[in-house]
Parts: sequence; C-alpha cells; structure tokens
Amino acid sequence: MLIDSHCHIDGPLFDVDRDAVVARAREAGVTAMLNVGTGDPHSDGFRRAVAVAEQYENVWASVGVHPHDARAYDDAAEAHLVELAKNLDKVLAWGGIGLDYHYDHSPRDVQREVFRRQIRTARSLGLPIIVHSRDANDDTVEILKDEFPEWAGSAPSPGVMHCFGGTPEMAQALMEIGFYISFAGNVTFKKAENLRDAARVVPLDRLLVETDCPYLTPVPHRGKRNEPAMVVHTAQFLAELYDVEFGRLVEQTTKNFLDLFRVSLSREFANG
Repeated sequence: MLIDSHCHIDGPLFDVDRDAVVARAREAGVTAMLNVGTGDPHSDGFRRAVAVAEQYENVWASVGVHPHDARAYDDAAEAHLVELAKNLDKVLAWGGIGLDYHYDHSPRDVQREVFRRQIRTARSLGLPIIVHSRDANDDTVEILKDEFPEWAGSAPSPGVMHCFGGTPEMAQALMEIGFYISFAGNVTFKKAENLRDAARVVPLDRLLVETDCPYLTPVPHRGKRNEPAMVVHTAQFLAELYDVEFGRLVEQTTKNFLDLFRVSLSREFANG
C-alpha cells in the first residue's frame, strides 16, 4: 500500500486519461495520493484540484499558493482557499507554499511575507503544511524555525518538505522541528548524489515518497510523463539505498503519510 504524497493529476496533461492514470496507480500498488493544487489563487485551479480528488477514493487534495504566484496572494485569494479548505473530507493540507529563489517569479520579499502568512493561516485551520524550497535553504529554515518554535516530539508534525533538494544539514534542521522529508524521482538521477547524501540522514520514520508528477520522472522512465504509478520506482530505489526490504519502506512511508495528514485509508484498501 504505497502512497504518492505529492502529485498534480488535475493538470491538463492528464485530461485525456486521468481515469486510466488512477487505475494504473492502483494496479502498481499505489493505493492513495495527495493531489496538490497550484496556480493563480484567483482562478478555478484550486477548485479543480479539489474536484479531481472528490472523483476518486483515497485521493485527497491540498490548497496553498506556490511561491511562483506569491505576488497574487491577497485577502480575496486567502478567503477563497480557506473556503475550499473547509472540505475536511478531501483537503488535508495547506501547500505547496514556500520560497523559490531559482526562478524568482515573485519578488523575494513578497515570497517571504506570503510564506509566513500562509503558515499562520494553515495553523489557524489546524492543517499541516507542504513546503517547497529551491535555492532558498537558509531563509526557508529560518522562517520555519521562527513559525514553529514550540514543536516537541510528541506533538503532531507541522508538515513536510516536499521534493527535497537541500543539504543533509538542512534535512537535519527541518527534522529537529518536526518536519517529514519527501523525495521525488530526481533522487534516482545519475548525477543526484547530493540528494542521496541528504536521503541517507533521513530515518525511515521521517520519510515520504512522491512523484511531483507530471515532472521528475524516475529512472528507468526518465523522459516520459510522470504519473503516480511511477512512485514505485522511487520507493524501490530508496529501499536499496537504505538497505531495507521494499515492503518495510512501503509500510513505514504509508504510516508516515497517514500520521502526518491525520487520515485513514478507506476500508477496501486498509484490508488489502
């Protein structure tokens, strides 16, 4: 029972075969997935992300403005997303939010301000956060430490750093304040030894796996459109990296997902 903890199956690349994509995931043993909304917060994109989740059992959604679109975040956008987040049966998290200094589609000061604002909104709703960080390690860690100073080991996790691309030191700092670390297909890439170094410091009980599809297709399918079924390859790769049985990694990452997002699988899948 593997879970794709971060995907984008509501996007246009899946409009022609979404049902088949979900079916292939089930056949591959991927019993659940979290569909993460993206785009302009004033559009219907986030409503679409939730609507797609509503079509399938054990598919959930998150809402939250990516740093690329931070310049568009305002009171109206927040009210729109808060209303969607009230769908507690399907919306499990607030995200992906964070900082992206690689593309700088929004000014960095705006990104930082909106990141903090969305963290506080998520906390007011009792939702864990999904964090995106690219070329912004120090600022990301600083903001998360500021916003979650009181975390203790017995408390629910604040969230997950998705598609981890930082250093081992960053991973350690995030885990110290309760975050899970998620790896995508790029950890399988030949030149991604830096990601494998980071993965080695993440214990199984803090690990999630994802596709971030349609992007970052893992080896051996690199170059093709990514989809949730392919998270199996990333999980198999990590099991070999950790020198653990594949079933053990699947069992633990599934437990981690359910604990983080405070959800249960439907009876059908829970019973295998």
